[in-house]
Amino acid sequence: MEYDLLIKNGNIADGTGGNSFEGSIAVKDGLIKEIGAIDADAKDVIDAEGMTVSPGFVDIHTHLDAQIGWDHELRPVSQHGVTTALMGNCGVTFAPCKPEDRELIAHMMQTVEDIPKDAILSGLPWDWEDYKGYLDSIDKFDLGINVMGLVGHTAVRYYVMGERSVEEMASDEEIALMAKIVGESMDGGAVGFSTNRYPPHVGPDGRSIPGTFAEAKELLEIAKVVGEKKGMIQNVLDFGGDPDFSVKLLKDLAEITGERILFSMGTGPDLESGERVTRLLQDLSSNGRDITAISQPRSSGFMFGLQSSLPFPGETWEKLRSMDLAGRLSSIRNTETRSKLIQEAKDGKESLPYHLVFWLGDQETPDYAAGREKCVANMSKELGIHPAELFLNLSDETNGKTLFNYRMFNQNLDAAAEMFKSDRIFPGLGDAGAHVSQICDAGWATFVLSHWVRNTGLYSLEEGIRRITSAPARIIGLKDRGTLEVGKKADINVFDKDKVDELQPEIVNDFPGGAPRYVQGSKGYKATVVNGAVNFLDGKLTGAAKGEVLRHSV
Repeated sequence: MEYDLLIKNGNIADGTGGNSFEGSIAVKDGLIKEIGAIDADAKDVIDAEGMTVSPGFVDIHTHLDAQIGWDHELRPVSQHGVTTALMGNCGVTFAPCKPEDRELIAHMMQTVEDIPKDAILSGLPWDWEDYKGYLDSIDKFDLGINVMGLVGHTAVRYYVMGERSVEEMASDEEIALMAKIVGESMDGGAVGFSTNRYPPHVGPDGRSIPGTFAEAKELLEIAKVVGEKKGMIQNVLDFGGDPDFSVKLLKDLAEITGERILFSMGTGPDLESGERVTRLLQDLSSNGRDITAISQPRSSGFMFGLQSSLPFPGETWEKLRSMDLAGRLSSIRNTETRSKLIQEAKDGKESLPYHLVFWLGDQETPDYAAGREKCVANMSKELGIHPAELFLNLSDETNGKTLFNYRMFNQNLDAAAEMFKSDRIFPGLGDAGAHVSQICDAGWATFVLSHWVRNTGLYSLEEGIRRITSAPARIIGLKDRGTLEVGKKADINVFDKDKVDELQPEIVNDFPGGAPRYVQGSKGYKATVVNGAVNFLDGKLTGAAKGEVLRHSV
């Protein structure tokens, strides 16, 4: 038999967590046909000698629901080994949606997820009303990777209650209708339901989005339908506001559905916070409850630089914001302008906690795990200058490319390490497609391999791969992907474990209307295969379009 693709002589880590082994993988018609010592011909051959061969990575927290309309390759996750991405998280989706509500729903996605409204409205066809219609619409695209979707509570609630959905409690009849719509959405392909109870997530009018304050009975009635259809529920909860309610809700959802419940979690700045999260996860998953969490694998947060956001106040800074990068560079290299910028920053109110802001360095790869030596507060103090002067100096030296990271989440990586030892929480939460001008964590899987596997040894290679392949695949109900087995879909990565890494993020203006966003490349990946087609090869996307819209089935 002649195969379509042969990946030969690699070190195969099959995604189960078991020991890796030397061998080859043969692919035909999008499926894995043979694993082991293979003596056969193939149309295409990838020599994986000295490299790791793994399943494709599964990203279970994205907001690519809009970007999929104009970027069918779904960058940059497709440049970091991701072969399947879950959309529709955090309760905000574009369906169900009545035609007259399209602008509002798009605007709500902008205020919650920092995706420009105009890009959303112009970049999507908007030829649907129900969730099945949305999936049918994006199914027409030639996709680079696979996608799945959750139906969001915010959209469902607004569809049923209109303006009343923001602050009023739903009637029993309205709750029943919401549950019915969620069930119909799952029949149409949604793999489950997402909800959001975080008050700072607000709509265009500044009020918390629909569903934030919904009664527990509303969510539990919806959960009954999700459980009947063997789906999952993703939650954004307000642990800071009412932790007891959040814990009880998670337990009740798990017990009512008998299915998979996923929520977002993280550590605080203190080392003991990792242990507290571990104890919480143990409590939540006791009595057989299928509750797991997801968290950023690195200290993540707001990112800024001369090429993007300028966090300093003042009239001269405002003028600088109106310029492109070339103009900004020219201005800061003017001695008089530079002096004004520094003085305005000194005179203005401090806008950032500089002890939590870190320089990402000037190397090819960003230093996400930097210690106090790259803390802006410490660097500025050591040099005897204001942080704004440090910002300008480093920006000048790097031609405006250098970036700074304000660590808002998982500030203490030692605490995060303690948390990630638990088998009830997995690294992820890259938020691809969202917060595009502020955050770029789409390379989360690459960071797991470079930091948590290679640099720290928190995970073995095999365990690290399991945590970004079969473990998230199980959570979202994927049965034909996530491990390398004969008969499963050929979603495969080939990479050099000693070289795999993220490249420095950069701003591009490739969204509809020229809106800016961060993108981030990678190194160390030889190939990514999606449904048997090589989608990424030697650092470049190939244009292969074998990705699929994966729909829920009981």
